Amino acid sequence: MARRSWLWSYLALGVTWGCSFLFIKDALGFLAPFGVAFFRCALGAATLLALSLIRRERLPREPTVWGHLWVVGLTLNVVPGILFAVAETRVTSVVAGIVNALTPLTTLFFIVVVFRDEPVHAHQAAGLGLGLGGVLVVLGVWHGLGANPWWAVLALVGAVVLYGVSFPYTRRHLLGRGLSPVSMATAQLVLATVTLAPLFALHGFNGRAASPHALFGVVALGTLGSGLAYVWNFSVQRAAGSAVASTVTYLTPVVAVVAGVAVLGEPLAWYEPVGGALVLLGAALGQGRFGRYALRS
Repeated sequence: MARRSWLWSYLALGVTWGCSFLFIKDALGFLAPFGVAFFRCALGAATLLALSLIRRERLPREPTVWGHLWVVGLTLNVVPGILFAVAETRVTSVVAGIVNALTPLTTLFFIVVVFRDEPVHAHQAAGLGLGLGGVLVVLGVWHGLGANPWWAVLALVGAVVLYGVSFPYTRRHLLGRGLSPVSMATAQLVLATVTLAPLFALHGFNGRAASPHALFGVVALGTLGSGLAYVWNFSVQRAAGSAVASTVTYLTPVVAVVAGVAVLGEPLAWYEPVGGALVLLGAALGQGRFGRYALRS
């Protein structure tokens, strides 16, 4: 497929995921963290259900598949959705977006160390170390944690660690079953929504009135960030390959920084983009991208 046919999906994916941290910050204007996570999944599920009906895609039928999808929903949507929202009650969307760039490294850690699906290589260990060092720079640890409470930082790291669990778990238990990616994502978000519903009923709103931009943030976070983004991601993987699709990781934090500073007027310390660059460099090193480029040249 020609490059321009997937490029727009690639850019839409990077911009949407990069702006997700801004959308979370907006949504917190009237929603509690449970409410942010619930609407993110519910609107995403509604979007994908509509798409599945249009495409006449069937949801999975095997109970074991639904069980695995529930685990993926917990580790990819439910708990991280709550943790990011909790963290962003105190940290900037810029910091959240940069720490999120650690996801490829936590994924790599679980693939090679915990699940042991691949052998450990020197460049992977170096990438993990560089990425972790980058996060410490982002947080400005020489100032303590600055304005970032320890529990908010722990929430961000916990969310990224769970992302790292979800991807190899999906690869081991769900891929290769011949299931449609859209149908799996739809079922996953439906399960996540049902799981979050009691928590939303317990404490979904924070008591403040919903402004237009807060409502827009919620709708965009759900329909785009947890709905159409899945479709764009799959279309890029299908047209350009998983290697190209995975590079959206490098675009997302850049968009998060620009959106946080330009739209929300958030402060940006000099060490935050420096640390972010180290995280991205570590991710690229861990994924072996420098070796690929050397072989091509």
